[in-house]
Amino acid sequence: MQTGKVIRTTGSHYTVRTDNYELFECRIKGKFRISNIKSTNPIAVGDIVDFIPPTETIEGVIANIHDRKNTLVRRSTNLSKRSQIIASNIDQAFLIVTIAYPRTSTGFIDRFLVTTEAHQIPTIIVFNKIDIYNEEAQAFANETMAIYENVGYKCVETSALRGDNIELLREMMKDKTTLLSGHSGVGKSALINAIDSNLNLRTGVISSAHMKGMHTTTFAEMFPLDFGGDIIDTPGIKEFGMFDFQKEEVGLYYPEMKARLKGCQYYNCTHEHEPKCAIKAAVEKGEISIERYSNYLNIMHGDELKLERWEDK
Repeated sequence: MQTGKVIRTTGSHYTVRTDNYELFECRIKGKFRISNIKSTNPIAVGDIVDFIPPTETIEGVIANIHDRKNTLVRRSTNLSKRSQIIASNIDQAFLIVTIAYPRTSTGFIDRFLVTTEAHQIPTIIVFNKIDIYNEEAQAFANETMAIYENVGYKCVETSALRGDNIELLREMMKDKTTLLSGHSGVGKSALINAIDSNLNLRTGVISSAHMKGMHTTTFAEMFPLDFGGDIIDTPGIKEFGMFDFQKEEVGLYYPEMKARLKGCQYYNCTHEHEPKCAIKAAVEKGEISIERYSNYLNIMHGDELKLERWEDK
């Protein structure tokens, strides 16, 4: 029996990498299931597993999965009451966003951040394609970054084309497992190639009809970085919905709201219509971004508690 990390999943087969970077193709043993997780995929990229290596006549078999530090989960597109684990054992996430071509909305950003907060995955927001900014776009980017920096999120401006802040990303990723996510077309693959040219991932193009990205990644996959650590590339997302969230707990995953919850008169305050609400008071004083609060209300009303659609055309 050997131990390794799952770096790729395709259907019922898994690629497992050992500590000395040997790769083995394996399947799962019988009706292998993980207790307490109702997921369509029992094993995900990032899982640490025990496996029996393949031989010339017998397939490799995964026999056990180690406890996970965390997971990033989405609702299954086909079975609404089940989830799909995108990746596990993540040290940090980079959410790649763009001001235009395509535009990333703050609603999308907030839904992603609520999910990573819930799963205790530190997240950095990477504003890519700054090489195409005009003065108006730069001003808008500065306003958007200020919203998130004021809450405590680190924001980094990058250009895969010019190389702006690529070295900074490398320093932040060294010896860590970093998941990259974002809309298709925001330049994830180009950024990865700039960070480590040895990976040479295929990059996509922007649809001229809709100014949206056309995906190049169809499943999550882990790649080793030449300076230490791993990167998990994920499929581009059209919408990011959330799995297994209760309305009452959404405010817990807004850091600026969580810090003020004890100031509300009611312990189950929804921060919408109740009197003596510390959150509404903070919004009125400008201490909480009206845009973040508006996105919170959208989530509370269920507008975004729906199936997320991964681009798979």
